[in-house]
Amino acid sequence: MTGTDLGMPAFPPFPEAAREAVHDEVLRANLRHATHTIRDKRARAVAELDDWDRLRAAGKAIKDHTLRHLDRYLLQLEAAVTAAGGTVHWAVDGDEANRIVTGLVLATGEREVVKVKSMATQETGLNEALEAAGIAAYETDLAELIVQLGHDRPSHILVPAIHRNRGEIRDLFRSEMGRWGRPAPEDLGDDPRELAEAARLHLREKFLRAKVAVSGANFMVAETGTMVVLESEGNGRMCLTLPETLISVVGIEKVVPTFRDLEVFLQTLPRSSTAERMNPYTTMWTGTGTGTGTGPGTGTVEGDGPTAFHLVLLDNGRTDALADEVGRQALRCIRCSACLNVCPVYERAGGHAYGSVYPGPIGAVLSPQLRGTATPIDATLPYASTLCGACYEVCPVAIDIPEILVHLRERVVQGGPVTREGVRVRIRPAHGHTAERAAMRAARLLLDRPGALRAGERLLSRARRLRPQRLPGPGRAWTDTRALPDVPAESFRDWWARERKAPQK
Repeated sequence: MTGTDLGMPAFPPFPEAAREAVHDEVLRANLRHATHTIRDKRARAVAELDDWDRLRAAGKAIKDHTLRHLDRYLLQLEAAVTAAGGTVHWAVDGDEANRIVTGLVLATGEREVVKVKSMATQETGLNEALEAAGIAAYETDLAELIVQLGHDRPSHILVPAIHRNRGEIRDLFRSEMGRWGRPAPEDLGDDPRELAEAARLHLREKFLRAKVAVSGANFMVAETGTMVVLESEGNGRMCLTLPETLISVVGIEKVVPTFRDLEVFLQTLPRSSTAERMNPYTTMWTGTGTGTGTGPGTGTVEGDGPTAFHLVLLDNGRTDALADEVGRQALRCIRCSACLNVCPVYERAGGHAYGSVYPGPIGAVLSPQLRGTATPIDATLPYASTLCGACYEVCPVAIDIPEILVHLRERVVQGGPVTREGVRVRIRPAHGHTAERAAMRAARLLLDRPGALRAGERLLSRARRLRPQRLPGPGRAWTDTRALPDVPAESFRDWWARERKAPQK
């Protein structure tokens, strides 16, 4: 895996980036309105299903089973895709994936591609790699188009342009759209229908002209070699059916064993992401229009869809994360973004502060595993949480994000054995955590000695009137934003002992 941030430059530590973001009142207003709207709609959609908890448990079980046998299902997938007329490529990291895709596009003789919304290609920095090779990549998802026109970065998994309001988007369309193709109308307003129509006209000429498309996939079915893309606008379907060559870059964790397993996620993903009972556009394809696959999902029509299909299976740190017994559950993620919409930290800091294409709670646990914890941003991401547990409660595949956060915090502070590029190594503690390590050692010594703990509690109770308002030294950073709790006059141990001796009423 490369040392770059999943295709991005170096970023400041999360506390620095977040501190700047929370002072942007427009950003906070945009985030608050959007996240509250989405999460309220999601709650109503989920409440309609009496068996939501069982669906959640089933999704977790399917993903865990698949991860335990990932090697077998990936080989099965490769065989099925090849039998259906596709070609499978394996990419150990983002750089290799970019080289493969760039070579495939150049081999067609084309110099432009249309793209379906894909977090995997954002992760690898594919657009920049294609540009360096003289290939223009056009995003066709509306929110991704907004981000691209603004030379910006996505700040949300589901709604990449969540940090922009309608007025900002109108101004962006007016000033930038003409440089990329058909310009926006001069009198364009900020009504959503006008903005959508301007984007539709701008993109239509690209759909009709493009010979090559690049996509990701929400799921891959091992038994049939079927790729599945869920989207809400229909732009993805234009990319997946009109071009002659289709290249899909997909993380290896996106595979599911059978077509029947897909049934669970087609119920949970739409409700948990867009709060819809059924996804508006679910596109499935198996191989090429001339493929010979058989079984569920392989009903291709002669001449229908691309004549050349390439699947690039991306590792980029995923097998390293798989080796972590606690952290591997992050690979269950189906990218619904529900955790972002309930997170009090994300709501105030926004996605850019996470320094990754994966923002919010899932990004705080996934990015440090894919990239390691050597950089300032990755060493601070596990602390970008209050540990309130709201993210775990809404996760449709029951990822215990607070558990992974604590696990990664221990790694940052203590160091220890991890897997990097398939090799077991021992990492050193991150810089700046000496006081935290000392405090944890002192706490361990104290908690291992009940007598000393009891004496300390009594001493603290007697000296409670001397409690400072702020802690000295390294503890000052903690009390800069928090109030020290009051010290009780009596410890719980002493209260319990006294109550047990009291006569029963």
